[in-house]
Amino acid sequence: MPAEPTPRKLLLVGGVRAVPLGLDMARLALDQAHARGLRTHLTNQEAVLAATPGVAEQAGAVSAVDFANPGESAAWARDRAAAGERFDAVLALQEMAQVAAAETAEALGLPGNPAEAVRRVRTKDACRTALAAAGFRQPAVRLCVDEAEAAEFLRGSTGPWIVKPRDAMGSTGVSRITGPDGLPAAIALLPGRNPFLVEEFVQGAEYSVEGLFLGGEPVVLAVTEKEKVEPPFFVEVGHILPAELPDPQREEIERQVKAALAVLGLRVGGFHVELWLSPDGIVLGEVHGRFGGDWIHRMLAHVVPGLELFGLLYDDLLGLPRDEAAPTPVRAAAARYLTPPPGLVTAVEGWTEAANHPDVLYADLAVGPGGTVRPLRTSGDRAGVIVVGADTPDQARKLARELADSVRFTVEPARTAEPA
Repeated sequence: MPAEPTPRKLLLVGGVRAVPLGLDMARLALDQAHARGLRTHLTNQEAVLAATPGVAEQAGAVSAVDFANPGESAAWARDRAAAGERFDAVLALQEMAQVAAAETAEALGLPGNPAEAVRRVRTKDACRTALAAAGFRQPAVRLCVDEAEAAEFLRGSTGPWIVKPRDAMGSTGVSRITGPDGLPAAIALLPGRNPFLVEEFVQGAEYSVEGLFLGGEPVVLAVTEKEKVEPPFFVEVGHILPAELPDPQREEIERQVKAALAVLGLRVGGFHVELWLSPDGIVLGEVHGRFGGDWIHRMLAHVVPGLELFGLLYDDLLGLPRDEAAPTPVRAAAARYLTPPPGLVTAVEGWTEAANHPDVLYADLAVGPGGTVRPLRTSGDRAGVIVVGADTPDQARKLARELADSVRFTVEPARTAEPA
């Protein structure tokens, strides 16, 4: 009697962050792997593994490996392979583990993005330089080490300007200034004392393109319309998917995004590319070699019925047969974030009714009675989210707003310190 074939094994480098979004993505990613008969081995930092016991339990095996330590994940994987453990595919779900996953895939001789390409994409000024050199419209940008260098850049460029970290996420430390007098406050918002970026502000509606690589080629799943708070900060408070755009405009967006991904050298996994529709045309923003955050993965699964984002990636990495037809949206979804004024929350009304609406795909109340709403500076300051599905983008947009508006927060304003 022939022996049973050895199940293929998936290595998830860097696991997920201990936040609801990360936990949901991990559950789906592991479910879709196990449904294909794959064994799974997940690595992450020891503290995060301890904080995510459900993920560790669902994975077939876990190991404490620090993806943030350069080369550690690749060295660990080489040692395991030398000891006889076989991995057939490597993937990273979270942003900060993309370089480690690329290095690990290279070390094991498995399909993956070139590590240098991932480093370029994750280094925002290097990504802009590469795109500009290839002829894509880009705002002027400068890497600065102090206020004096930033002020020099302002004198030779056109404002307003954006001050932001070179490598961060979730709108952390991002703010807009209109002149040199705004630099001290903007620099004070930056995380750490690393070099930072100053770039020209791009005027125009913001979108992102969601997709994945199949057979080395980028496949666009949808374009997402974004809603953000008014400057000087840039926290996203709403998404509509798919965006309502004229076909020629959408096709041009897709063409430019696919060409940019080729220039940057990405070829495996998911992608999330931000852009503006400026008066002068399409301006590409940040490029990410992973799926979009803010529950976009849930929205995609609704607008494309039966879509298995992670399963498609596994099939591609392992060379398994798949449907040649590109997944296409046939419905719509929207997300709306709750942004009450800052202060101590003493009551929340209407949440249960809103969260239990039959068209809600996901709802999370991050700040309830007794909690504190922080000033809206980063994505982590939002008080909750409601994600809905509908037949059309307009219906989804209206329903998400109506449900979000029906949630009423009673907030005691934060007290300021008494003068000495």
